[in-house]
Amino acid sequence: MRKLTPKGAATRRRIIAGMAAEVQERGVAAVTLDDVIARTRTSKGQLFYYFPGGRDELFLAVAEHEAGRVLDDQQPQLGDLSSWPAWLAWRDRVVEHYRISGEGCALADLAAQAGRYTAAARTVMIQLVANWQSQLATGIRRMQAVGEVDPGLDPDRAAAALLAGIQGGVAVLLATGALTHLEAALDVGIESLRLTGPSG
Repeated sequence: MRKLTPKGAATRRRIIAGMAAEVQERGVAAVTLDDVIARTRTSKGQLFYYFPGGRDELFLAVAEHEAGRVLDDQQPQLGDLSSWPAWLAWRDRVVEHYRISGEGCALADLAAQAGRYTAAARTVMIQLVANWQSQLATGIRRMQAVGEVDPGLDPDRAAAALLAGIQGGVAVLLATGALTHLEAALDVGIESLRLTGPSG
């Protein structure tokens, strides 16, 4: 990407934020570049200056932005899953993130649509899942090291199951507006780790 002035970088961020907001409100498939131009008060020339690849390039930039935000919003809790209180604090952080996002979660819609657009956007989602799962698995290994989780448990598989539960809960949230299933997925997932531990 070309080197931008501070003003240019701010304009690019504004366009990305505008596209993300449009996706959140209307869904990926319904958003056009004209919608983004109108929302961000930029010209078509400006949009193509910052995103010469057009909609696909902007879509990718939004996917990267939203993916980073999901993990950033879970810090520092996600990076320090070294005790049960820390796991519960992370659980609360995740619930709060989606409580604020509500039914309009741009990343969830981007994830659902990624395969229909660019391979690069799909790669962003794959990297997000891998990074998220890796940090959860690291937390499980920390709990194994202090004897709180069964050392025979496969951390990567357990982390994958927990992450799948979260995404299932988010899907129900998007469909119904209810956080109940997300909260249940987190509570049962964390409790299942406790139950496998010798001290559980």
